[in-house]
Amino acid sequence: MRLSVLDQSVAVTGRSADASIRETLALAQHCEVLGYERFWVSEHHSHPTIVGSAPEVLMAAIAATTQRIRIGSAGVMLPHYSALKVAEQFRVLEALAPGRIDLGVGRAPGSDGRTAQLLNPQARSAADHFPLQVRELQAWVGGSDLPEGHPGRGITAEPGGPTAPTLWMLGSSNYGAQLAAHYGLPYAFAYFITDGQGAEEAIAMYRNMYRPSLQHPQPQPALCVWALAADTEERAWQDFSSRERWKIDRNRGALGPLQSPAEVALRPYSPAEQMQAEQLRRTSLVGSGPQVAQKLRALSKALEVEELVVITWAHDPAVRRRSYELLAAQFCAAPARAG
Repeated sequence: MRLSVLDQSVAVTGRSADASIRETLALAQHCEVLGYERFWVSEHHSHPTIVGSAPEVLMAAIAATTQRIRIGSAGVMLPHYSALKVAEQFRVLEALAPGRIDLGVGRAPGSDGRTAQLLNPQARSAADHFPLQVRELQAWVGGSDLPEGHPGRGITAEPGGPTAPTLWMLGSSNYGAQLAAHYGLPYAFAYFITDGQGAEEAIAMYRNMYRPSLQHPQPQPALCVWALAADTEERAWQDFSSRERWKIDRNRGALGPLQSPAEVALRPYSPAEQMQAEQLRRTSLVGSGPQVAQKLRALSKALEVEELVVITWAHDPAVRRRSYELLAAQFCAAPARAG
């Protein structure tokens, strides 16, 4: 089983949001040393918690400071943009890091409706053109031409080169699974968004409907999961309290920077919130390194998926680094360094 990383540049209390971008860059370098397969960064807009708004810019910085690990977007919210411009951006990234670039695309806005409208005045109808945009992107990124009659026929996305970015479809529903299968693309299901709901159906649909492509003769599914490991189970649950509090607050419409476990402890849960917390703990991939590894292996086996992309939030960057170290020791044959 392969293990990769998704990072969202999460804002935390006590530090300015720009520090979160630099911490993502440092984490990418750390995860390369640990032996992870790929490192993906996300796109969100006008979000008080998730401040990674331009994955293509952050990927360039990661490319310049790493040598081996694959770098990707998870993802570019394609309806905001011209497919040609996205293709050009990722062809430039491919020139900077040949053979290491993943272009993950999604249809969701990654923002609220008003922000989406500002990013693209045609936001209300743009999502309807997503399948066509994916087809255009597939052609321009891969260096093939578009069909006769298409206005983009004969247009190329420069710079060209001997390698091309790998296009991935991202999603948390059957829609993305079907589109990935239709175009013969790798598919990553956002398990952490749905808490696993719909994952089995979407992955099965993707496999059953898959149409082999030249680049991908076989389906290539992956799961993006939220997980946190620590040296002890007790410490892991303590560190998890930041994410737990955030999710409970989000359910009542309150978004903000991630709080520290000490800050979380100052505000006890109401009875209703306590019930939500207990439900979260029952389904969360949290514990010691071996405990989390066992849960990840069971999930991989149940859904017959060979790659898991792990996202971890923690108030303290050292907690995140240690979690990835502990999981690397279980999966990547890299030593778990002392915290």
